[in-house]
Amino acid sequence: MTPAGLNKLSRLSGALAPTQNLILAALPTAIHERLKPRLELVEMPLGHSLYESGATLPHLYFPIEGIVSLLYVTQGGNSAELAVVGCEGMIGVSLFMGGETTPNRAIVQSACKAYRLPAQVLKEHFAEGGAMQLILLKFTQALITQISQPAVCNLHHPVDQQLCRWLLMSLDRLPNNQLQMTQELIANMLGVRREGVTAAVQTLQKLGLIHCSRGHIAVLDRRGLEQRVCECYAVVRREYERLLPHAAATPERDSAMARPRTAQPLSTGVFDSERTAVA
Repeated sequence: MTPAGLNKLSRLSGALAPTQNLILAALPTAIHERLKPRLELVEMPLGHSLYESGATLPHLYFPIEGIVSLLYVTQGGNSAELAVVGCEGMIGVSLFMGGETTPNRAIVQSACKAYRLPAQVLKEHFAEGGAMQLILLKFTQALITQISQPAVCNLHHPVDQQLCRWLLMSLDRLPNNQLQMTQELIANMLGVRREGVTAAVQTLQKLGLIHCSRGHIAVLDRRGLEQRVCECYAVVRREYERLLPHAAATPERDSAMARPRTAQPLSTGVFDSERTAVA
């Protein structure tokens, strides 16, 4: 049964192959073939909730495009973004860590397509140990770094540097330099006042780094953002690059990733692995 808001797509479409997700692409062929019959491709629209606080997850999700935000929402309705996940990762860590539920929620920040896998199937494969367990644990360690780093960033770095970090982490997971996001939503994501985000946007616009219109941000100078951002962006990125394997090149992945990327990351690593062939 498909949850409200999710549209099923043709199973294992060649143009939208599971190997566009770096975790699935890194699995040994034998494990990948065992998972294939249970993988289901779904389309997730902007704003769709994959799970709410305290809910049991029936599936976990491996995005192949777009961004999912992990958020914590207070009783008063305020929110803050804990992490973002794209084609480098998966949604549903609590399923194999033993907790089953989590106090945060997962919301689609940029319209996604993802392969989902029944929770029980994942648990069975994880319990076997081996390559899949190791890859998922390494992803979890990288995710913990991403979740914990903002505690330092928000305390010691100005809002404009926090905004640079958020923009760069989003760009790493998008095919171009365009983001659909209002300043109010960015303030909610960063857990800061709207006025602070407005001032930060104005600063970056004056420097020619971004162009902002209603509900839309275009990054004009990625190198400029990387020069202005605090060290927190590099700390998180290096940990992902250190822990997560590069995806092996496949015909499906090469075809899907052939579209232009106008805001490329400067260094090679996990987020560039869609263009890197490794054994």
